Amino acid sequence: MHKLWASTYKELLLLLRDWGGVAILFIMPVLLLLVITSIQDSTFKSFGEFKIPLILVDNDKGDVSKIIVESLEDSNSFEIISMDSEEKAKEAVFSGKEQLAIVIPEGLSASLQDKVDRNVSGILARFGVDEEPETTLVKTAVPAKEVRLYFDPVSQMGFKSSVKSGIDKMVSKIETESIYNAFLEELGEDGDEVIFDTDNFITFKEILPVQNNKEFIPNSAQHNVPAWALFAIFFIVVPLSINLVKEKNQGTFVRLRTNPVRYATVLGGKTIVYLGVCLIQFTLMLLVGLYLFPLLGLPKLDVSGKLPTLYAVAFFSGLAAIGLGLLLGTIAKTQEQSAPLGAILVVILAAIGGVWVPVFVMPPFMQILSKTSPMNWGLEAFYDVFLRNVGFAEILPEILLLLLFFMLTLLIALLYYRNENAV
Repeated sequence: MHKLWASTYKELLLLLRDWGGVAILFIMPVLLLLVITSIQDSTFKSFGEFKIPLILVDNDKGDVSKIIVESLEDSNSFEIISMDSEEKAKEAVFSGKEQLAIVIPEGLSASLQDKVDRNVSGILARFGVDEEPETTLVKTAVPAKEVRLYFDPVSQMGFKSSVKSGIDKMVSKIETESIYNAFLEELGEDGDEVIFDTDNFITFKEILPVQNNKEFIPNSAQHNVPAWALFAIFFIVVPLSINLVKEKNQGTFVRLRTNPVRYATVLGGKTIVYLGVCLIQFTLMLLVGLYLFPLLGLPKLDVSGKLPTLYAVAFFSGLAAIGLGLLLGTIAKTQEQSAPLGAILVVILAAIGGVWVPVFVMPPFMQILSKTSPMNWGLEAFYDVFLRNVGFAEILPEILLLLLFFMLTLLIALLYYRNENAV
């Protein structure tokens, strides 16, 4: 135990000698968290909390275009910019000045009314309600009209699909109401009397989880703090592996081998010191979410009743990261090998683990591959605690996987060192 304490003390002194490196370990993850959360916060807000500029070119000037404009205004999602030229709108969107343009074709209202009148007259004539025989109805089809949408080329597919779906739903409702009004007119009924209810019968309601008798709405803090805290924890791989390589190149290990100090004791001291660094990083992330986020207009992080479980996840995630760092530092011969290899490996583990892109949107093969990333295990455990309000028993499988990963990487490092230094 005395040797382990001495090794730990030695690692702590080495770490504290480089105050610039210590500052980077703690400050850079916090800055990363602030920047990413500030950028992504709007995506977690409801669509009505901010307005997207929308160019509208109304070539119809009729009842249908009036309804479309009123629906867009009532949605509180768009700031309508009127233009009289489709070419100008197209140029503004494709040049990146605006995000979206909608062009309503000329004669849309008249064409829709013509089509509806023909269809309604045909149906009434077939049932003998219309005095005019069905055979006298004009059979020529009404040419289809298209509402043209222009998107900024950098717009994401999710945004495009959302806008298209909203426009399609709006146009469908206009057509339904037009058919309804045409039937009333043909039957000679008063438009104020409701014969057929045109309101949607089937509606959708999102059922949110309940926490403390209140609906729990996930926000950007709950998503970003665990994700980027985990990324910072695993980035400890880089300085830890460099530290190991530096000691090998400086001859420290040669001097240690002349003393009765086992390699496992040396690695144990590094594990204790860098595990403390990981937990301090995680604490700083929580403090930023609790106190700095509200000052910047970002949602406050809710950790009520979750701290013990959260620190358990951070503890075992830190062990997994340290195990990987010890393995890379043992295998690498130079700092030029360990630094880029550690950084690239962490980025790859984060990418396939779901830190940057949600796992469910990945291709099937990548979804399977993501299950092999220790960052995915840690992230799922954090999300279980933050967003699903589970206890320690539910995250035990992820905890065991992280512990097993640490033990496996440590064992490989010890075996590799023994094989390389066998006399």
